[in-house]
Amino acid sequence: MSAWFARAAATLRRILGAPDYAAYLAHHRACHPDRAPLGEREFIAERLAARYERPGSRCC
Repeated sequence: MSAWFARAAATLRRILGAPDYAAYLAHHRACHPDRAPLGEREFIAERLAARYERPGSRCC
């Protein structure tokens, strides 16, 4: 049941566009093992800043 819940929560976060810290940690361990990962608060702040301070091709 907990594996199903974790997948459902990850899917919901993707749909809502919320940062996924667990996925970030997995990527960081696989691709950047020599560097320390950001803390959860720093990760979320950085992702939200990237989303709203540099909106890219958004029209508004």
